[in-house]
Amino acid sequence: MKKSIRIIIVLVITLCTTSSYGTSNYQNEGKSKDSSPIHIETIGEGKPILYLPGFTSPGSVWKETIENINLKGESHLISYAGFNGNAPIEIPWYDSIKKSLIIYLIDKELVEVTIIGHSMGGNLAVDIAAELPNRVSKIVIVDALSCMRELMMPNVPAQSIQYENPYNNQLLEMGNEEFKDMATMMATNMTFNKDKIDTLASWIYESDRKTWVYGYTDLLKLDLRETLHKVKCETLIIGASFPNKDVARENFEKQYEKLTNKVIKMASNSKHFIMYDEPTWFYNTLNNFLSNERKL
Repeated sequence: MKKSIRIIIVLVITLCTTSSYGTSNYQNEGKSKDSSPIHIETIGEGKPILYLPGFTSPGSVWKETIENINLKGESHLISYAGFNGNAPIEIPWYDSIKKSLIIYLIDKELVEVTIIGHSMGGNLAVDIAAELPNRVSKIVIVDALSCMRELMMPNVPAQSIQYENPYNNQLLEMGNEEFKDMATMMATNMTFNKDKIDTLASWIYESDRKTWVYGYTDLLKLDLRETLHKVKCETLIIGASFPNKDVARENFEKQYEKLTNKVIKMASNSKHFIMYDEPTWFYNTLNNFLSNERKL
């Protein structure tokens, strides 16, 4: 079991108006939790800014960012099914999330959208910008790889990764206390900010277990490298330096080689949650990009 826990930690480090419009594809916060793929909290007015959290994180992870960026608009904070008290949905999990977000932007007639996504949220930002190029004006990708499987499991094809396998079964059968201990170790490896570790851990161990296991399987299968050429909007990629800044930057440059209109900036001393580890630098970098200052 110790070996399995170490493997999981490595995976995570590397990553790492109530309306149900007929199809129940999304739901606004503050109402009963149904089995919608996404749940939305809207704050403010102006041009739309879509905030997409990472795996297990709630939309509220972005509230400190909203308070510290100069771009004021209508903020749409997204949370996902199976996490943070939201009811789970059937697999495939990631594709359902992606389709619901696309439907949401179309139904709400949102245009000139800025998308800011952390980890898996960065993957979703790429998918949405590729699918709706005339609606998305800018995207910010925070510590997300276009194909994390290639880095962690080189040359392993997506079709060889199945939902039902001994490793996933072991995770599903893991006792609650053991899972909680594992979550704490994961959280420790995702931020230098000790005040945030308990919060990150709680998002993991309070999640729906099947969503956590099978949703992560979806991310291992995901490969957006051949989608990148469809993204035409300005893109800022912010990468974590931990554990080696030069190696990390090389990985980002390789992974996003086919994304043409991009700027890559690397945090100097940060793990996965850059907004927690280097908040001042993170907000300054974000503000410069959003205000069209290309000297980042």
